[in-house]
Amino acid sequence: MVARCRERRDQTVATVEVTEAYWVSRITAIAKDEDKVAFADVFRHFAPRVKGFLIKSGADDSLAEECMQDVMATLWQKAHMYDPARASVATWIFTIARNRKIDLIRKYARPEPEDLPWGPEAEPDQADVMALQQDSARLADAIRQLPEKQRRLIERAYFGDLTHSEIAAETGLPLGTIKSRIRLALERLRHAMS
Repeated sequence: MVARCRERRDQTVATVEVTEAYWVSRITAIAKDEDKVAFADVFRHFAPRVKGFLIKSGADDSLAEECMQDVMATLWQKAHMYDPARASVATWIFTIARNRKIDLIRKYARPEPEDLPWGPEAEPDQADVMALQQDSARLADAIRQLPEKQRRLIERAYFGDLTHSEIAAETGLPLGTIKSRIRLALERLRHAMS
């Protein structure tokens, strides 16, 4: 009985390894040869899964469809950037999907020009202006006190208006490292401002 369980487990592991090797070969073919058949295989397998993942994570059907199409186009264009040593093909694709969804939500959350107020606004109260200036000075000081690696990422993310994915592409750092450093920096800034 134990031997049969081990045998089944070994067969399952071998199937997973063969499947992953297959997907790696498909991505490699796309990257090196712009192989449309390989892309069709990847699209057929992953597109419905990506769309389902996006819908389950709260995207409506049209946003999920748009995002899935964008993910597949990105996969075609950036297949050369896939590194099997860093992630499985599925992890890489679903990470692209998650980041695209965040980017699209941010894009749609921005106010349209007609939603912006026009015309003169009331003069702000001088006490509010002073408080804002003091808070701004404290924040600038807190940012200067951050460790260099965290400060540079905060500046790129919030002052350079770059997404985490864009920062990763620009710096060559893993996305998880960028997110961790930004999270730690924000925690330090919250503590300094409280």
